[in-house]
Amino acid sequence: MRKTTVLVASAALLTLSAAVPAAAADRPGDDKAKPPGKMSQIGGARLGQAGTQVNAGPGVPKLPKKLSGRSWIVADAESGDVLAAHNAHWRLPPASTLKMLFADTVLPKLPKDEKHLVTNEELAGVGAGSSLVGVKEDQTYTVHDLWLGVFLSSGNDAVHVLSAMNDGIDKTVADMNAHAEELQALDTHVVSPDGYDAKGQLSSAYDLTLIARSGMQKKDFREYCSTVSAEFPGEKKKGKKREHFGIQNTNRLLTGAVGLDRYEGIAGVKNGNTTNAGATFTGVAERDGRVLLVTVMNPDGQESQAVYQETARLFDWGFEAAGKAEPVGTLVPPAGAVPAKGGSDAPGDEGAAGGVPAPAAGGETQAAASGGADGVGTALAVAGGSLVLLGAGVYVVNRRRPLPGQGTGRRRR
Repeated sequence: MRKTTVLVASAALLTLSAAVPAAAADRPGDDKAKPPGKMSQIGGARLGQAGTQVNAGPGVPKLPKKLSGRSWIVADAESGDVLAAHNAHWRLPPASTLKMLFADTVLPKLPKDEKHLVTNEELAGVGAGSSLVGVKEDQTYTVHDLWLGVFLSSGNDAVHVLSAMNDGIDKTVADMNAHAEELQALDTHVVSPDGYDAKGQLSSAYDLTLIARSGMQKKDFREYCSTVSAEFPGEKKKGKKREHFGIQNTNRLLTGAVGLDRYEGIAGVKNGNTTNAGATFTGVAERDGRVLLVTVMNPDGQESQAVYQETARLFDWGFEAAGKAEPVGTLVPPAGAVPAKGGSDAPGDEGAAGGVPAPAAGGETQAAASGGADGVGTALAVAGGSLVLLGAGVYVVNRRRPLPGQGTGRRRR
């Protein structure tokens, strides 16, 4: 079993062929820069309206001034209340935040210890300029290895191999679209499972938040998206022991970066950046017993690390506004979902009531250090996590203490 340690990665480790977010004058889709006049009203009529939706009232703080995202949302993960939103249902290219839906769909289907010999055909369809973890043909990887590549390195190569194990790209795309419909993420249409730019591939801040909320019900999803760094298998050379190399999570609110502090309480989820989508991000964070979800899509790029800076500002606002701001909408449960009763486990998430177990000695991943566990809502104190009851089931969100800033690289993802 591989032992993975938290790495303080050098910039060189993460400096790959990168796509820097487009400048304001070259923002993707500027010919369609205005939200449509009619958008979905799932979650509430106000969420289908263009512009910023918030209920300003006594004690409610003002929204941050520096917000340039075309679409964003702040939601309470426990209650599902949407505290504020801006063009929440605007259908936009999602980039690699779509990998959340890929993982939420495929992760439960493949045993993490299953081994797979990669073929050249499985890697042939990876798009030019994709972010890669470094999967090689004629090499064997475990499913666990490949998921680390998906969540940490946003590796399109790992997505394509896992899709092949799920009976192919077409089957995986169909599965993802069906799962999006089940989640009532009806703004979402999948063309490529890795989030690579493709005509007609769309989602929304509202949908990405629903998808993240669903993913966080799954123990492995929670652990992967909160893992700061890991080791990934290199090529096995004849007569030599297989070496590993370090990879680090590209979520800069989780790792920190030059000019950007790690966000205290962050526990995932996923970032993305392509030429067509610009920068996208969905995050989950906990503070003082409250768990929030924030999604930001396509800020104007004038500010360094804009998608993370704006997410952090919205988290700060949300934690201050929670309990004061009347909601403008709600995150709907999956179609046909039955609300959780008492402290029962979420469907398909064995052991959720016990929290996220720490990796066994010699375990494969190293997440950020736990910050302990006190109550969240109707919560049961557990080691390393807190049990959060939501309308769609039971969520466990790991708590994290801040780590020193790590890494400076950017990549297309």
